[in-house]
Amino acid sequence: MIEAAMIWNEPNNKSHWDPAIDPDWSKFAAMTTLACQAIRAENATLPRVLGGMSPIDPTFVQNLAGRGVLDHLDALAVHGFPLDWNLWPLAEWPQKIAEIQAVTTLPIWVSEVGVSTFGAEEVQEWGLRRTADLLKGKAPRIHWYSLYDLPREWEATTRHKEAEGSSYYRHFAMGILRQDGTPKLAVKGFADCTPDMGLCQWFHYEDHRLDDAVEWMKRLGVTYLRTGLSWADSFRPDANRWFDRLMKALEPFNTTVTFCFTPEHLGIEPHHTSAPREPELFAEFCASMVRRYVGAGATPAIPAIAPTRAAAA
Repeated sequence: MIEAAMIWNEPNNKSHWDPAIDPDWSKFAAMTTLACQAIRAENATLPRVLGGMSPIDPTFVQNLAGRGVLDHLDALAVHGFPLDWNLWPLAEWPQKIAEIQAVTTLPIWVSEVGVSTFGAEEVQEWGLRRTADLLKGKAPRIHWYSLYDLPREWEATTRHKEAEGSSYYRHFAMGILRQDGTPKLAVKGFADCTPDMGLCQWFHYEDHRLDDAVEWMKRLGVTYLRTGLSWADSFRPDANRWFDRLMKALEPFNTTVTFCFTPEHLGIEPHHTSAPREPELFAEFCASMVRRYVGAGATPAIPAIAPTRAAAA
């Protein structure tokens, strides 16, 4: 079942939202507010979650709060990869969550956290267990990224390729399964962390890994999952057939669906990171997906973490 709707992915990262088009996030704020209102009009209780910020930045949250966006949300999310890309130690995870709790009373999810095997599988194995120790009990949802390595013949969704150098190739080694589906050392450690830890797994259009992924997730004891329904993909031929297949396959899990990626022909600039010319069209897409896969029925509440003393003050 769908347990939450997430609005965009990493909106403060230029790989997913172009700051040259929207330097103050005013366009993003307006689009997100419209999307949240459209989702609420379709379903009275479905939680609405702001897409995971990367970097973790309280000033970004304060900006959106000042524009009224947080009034339409039920949770915020953060992403962190301290052993691969972030310039802070792994042990600072509780501090990073506290930085966001200090500026909002909304629950904070960790909707992407992971460790690559770019250097060694042993690093991922250790990092997984240490991450679980640091985050368990600190967030209502912890989505490990990811189940599968990104296939080498695909491109990573990033606009930093030239600047990243060798770091770009870490994108292809984030799975606890290799591209061919064989397990890495961290698989056992991950199974030990479920059901407290869930997964984030993006499925591409007509993704050949879907059925195997479902079997692996059942085997590993996964109960909750995060994936995406791409607004851009909705314009592909037979898109709803693929969306239907994906959502049907994921019915055994409590799934957070992320709505994101601007169709090129609808952007201010022809790129999936562009603010759309008509944000109402994104809101209509979100509403149509909720109508199709959730309906107007009640959705179970997601457990919340009590706000910090600073946030409650």
